[in-house]
Amino acid sequence: MLIEIHMLQNHAPSNLNRDDTGSPKEAHFGGVLRARISSQCLKRSIRQSELFREELGDRLATRTRRLGQRLRDELQNVQPATAVDEIVTKASILGSDKPDPGGNTRQLMFLSDAEVTQLAAALQAAWTKNPKGFSSMKLADLEKELGQTLPRSVDVALFGRMTTSAVFPDVPAALQVAHAISTGKVEKQYDYYTGVDDLVQEAEEVGAGMIGDVEFNSATYYKYFCLDWEQLLRNLAGKRDKKNLEGPERAEAEVVARQCLEAVLRAAALTTPTGKQNTFAAHNPPDAILVEVKKRRLPTSYANAFLRPRGPKGDMDVVDESILALAQYAPNLKKTYSIKPELSLLLSTRDHAFPDSERVGNLDQLAERLQAAVSLGAA
Repeated sequence: MLIEIHMLQNHAPSNLNRDDTGSPKEAHFGGVLRARISSQCLKRSIRQSELFREELGDRLATRTRRLGQRLRDELQNVQPATAVDEIVTKASILGSDKPDPGGNTRQLMFLSDAEVTQLAAALQAAWTKNPKGFSSMKLADLEKELGQTLPRSVDVALFGRMTTSAVFPDVPAALQVAHAISTGKVEKQYDYYTGVDDLVQEAEEVGAGMIGDVEFNSATYYKYFCLDWEQLLRNLAGKRDKKNLEGPERAEAEVVARQCLEAVLRAAALTTPTGKQNTFAAHNPPDAILVEVKKRRLPTSYANAFLRPRGPKGDMDVVDESILALAQYAPNLKKTYSIKPELSLLLSTRDHAFPDSERVGNLDQLAERLQAAVSLGAA
């Protein structure tokens, strides 16, 4: 089962996601320049949002190179202290062959607290069993004990992880997130600003204490999220094969997955990237959210609804025009390829007709209808 979320969201003047020069990210699409927010930025804004963390805080992982610091917290009562130093140094070679006395790994490790606890216990047991041979032990020898049966944290289950470590396996992402692109052509704008020295007048001086400029834009974005429900369940249960879960194991994973789904929906709708928000405060919720549930795995982006750049037309603003473009394109595409979602829900601040979709009144109702659908397997 697939759960797809399509959003149209207009942001006031902002610089939500910058490139290496400080400019808002962009992309060419349909022959013109578009504003862009990267998928990495969107995923991090969801993962770090208060909404997401309040709902799932005790089920989240930490991504860091400072694995040694986390292990020392787990091993603080272990004696002698040299054992802790050896264990931390050994753990630093996860994904590499160069030990670091401080325990820093050469790659980012995306691990839950439970996985770190298990790693610390396994390494401590190995050191206790053979202190003299511990330094030459290969971490791959722990593969059967680690990372095989431990349930995943929800953010690892959602966004996946890739390591070069034999100890902790890669996890395929259950949630795919597209780069958000503007539905219309973007124009670069610049804010020239000055910093005023408050004591200038007392010193009988003139001029600014500093001057600078910041680039920004304003755009209506199309956002697309695609959640593979079965993959999420397998990830949460710590399963590596592609067989569907059954029985109590599935039921337990579904409880967490439903909680995870609602947290993703709310965070995606109500969380904005933090870039330059102190300067622009562009906190603008979406004007339209379309959620579709499919039994078959046929992911379908509607980005091509905006190949022709959209803009204001007559009494219609760019958001109106974007919603109408989506309302026309999506049904035609689904008809052409016989794509028939089991459920299609629309939440919108506008009154435009949207074929083949059930309109809901607010975000709570959208979440409730979606929860009911996944509980019934979208039957």
